[in-house]
Amino acid sequence: MKRLLLVLVAFALILPLSAQDSGQDRGFSAGLNLGSDLLPDPDTGVIESWSKLGFRPDLAIGKFGIGLDLTLRFQLYPESSSDPIKIYKWDWIPNTAEGKTIFDVYLPKIMYVRYGLRGVDPLYAKLGSIDDFTLGNGLIINDYANTRFLPDQRIFGLQAGIDGELFNVPYFGLEALTGNLAKLDVVGGRVYLRPLAFLGKSVLGRTQLGATGVVDQDPYLYTAPGTGSLIYVLGADVTMPILTNPALSLTAYVEGAREMNESMGAIAGIGGKLIGFMKYGLQFRYLQEGFIPSYFDANYDILRDERYDFIAANPTPGAFIPSWQAFLGFDLFSDKLVFDATVSGPFDSVINDADDSTEYPHLKGSLVLKEGLISGLSLEGSYEKFFIGKGTPNTFLDKVKDLIDPTDAAIGFAVHYKTGATVLTLDYAIRWDPSLASGAGDWDVSSSLSASVRF
Repeated sequence: MKRLLLVLVAFALILPLSAQDSGQDRGFSAGLNLGSDLLPDPDTGVIESWSKLGFRPDLAIGKFGIGLDLTLRFQLYPESSSDPIKIYKWDWIPNTAEGKTIFDVYLPKIMYVRYGLRGVDPLYAKLGSIDDFTLGNGLIINDYANTRFLPDQRIFGLQAGIDGELFNVPYFGLEALTGNLAKLDVVGGRVYLRPLAFLGKSVLGRTQLGATGVVDQDPYLYTAPGTGSLIYVLGADVTMPILTNPALSLTAYVEGAREMNESMGAIAGIGGKLIGFMKYGLQFRYLQEGFIPSYFDANYDILRDERYDFIAANPTPGAFIPSWQAFLGFDLFSDKLVFDATVSGPFDSVINDADDSTEYPHLKGSLVLKEGLISGLSLEGSYEKFFIGKGTPNTFLDKVKDLIDPTDAAIGFAVHYKTGATVLTLDYAIRWDPSLASGAGDWDVSSSLSASVRF
């Protein structure tokens, strides 16, 4: 064991020199990651601390890039074993009891494979982690991510797009995604047309007519695989980019959607940038009871079973509820400080114990501080609060108090401190899960502490 540790230390000291000499001209970099994760023991299910040693090479050549995550999680001299080292076997062996296959285990060791960039190149594709994917204007898919189980579990997805401009035929385009390529559970896409593209870069020439469809073939994939029926959402939109100047942009749009229980929703709004760094958006919403706006959002993977249960419990649509949504964000100091906040809610007061999240105000916010603004420090934080005001008197002050109550919320943050080539990282995620503690609700917590060396 001592020899093994000496080899690992020597590897960490020698590899940076060889990597810098051989890979610099072709955009190669790599990192070593040392730390610990809280994970369930594969044999007992008890949450324990596991050490980890990771190697993360990253190669970029032109529009092509690939990154790997080769992480070994282990325990030295564990109390539950007579062996000097215990490997976390679910990182390497499929857990068939949970329906895992070899693709679930080994595909996620590829952090990403990409070609081109969305919004820049007419052809792009990215396989691996998905952070914030939106289709259309976000009524169906808004900031969808498949990274909510990190660091415990990495999921390998796909997002891709092609624009007819690639073939000098700018009349059509297509974007598609799947959240988990090994399972093909969440699969969706949007086809759009520019019927007046012959008018060039004019407002009418840039106007898009889009159609979106998304299906989840296993809403209980991460809780009880194969026990639920599929869920689907269909929609259409008209999107008109009126101003496209980087300092002042304005897009107007309308979008409608229909969910599996035949409930419908429609939005009309504007959005864009002011003075180059301020992002804004305003929507009027007309949503039917039983309709969930942005059904596939950033926290979908951890809320998918609850949303399916809600749809199944509301098989027929109810009355339409007028509501609103406002968005404000800032990109400051050359995008080194980014803040976004979205607030939505109905125009009328609601019943205090209703189970429909659209009948309550909803807040979603994020803050990103990139390296360079404060020496050595960078961080990301997010806060999302559902059912604001539920179960309390429906006054404005009560809603403000409930806003900071973490019940029915999802909270996450990551703090990075860099000194030299070493980065110390603390990842922490906490969300309210109403299914825990015999239905009374409790916290689901995930955390990770690590040190990485980048070279």
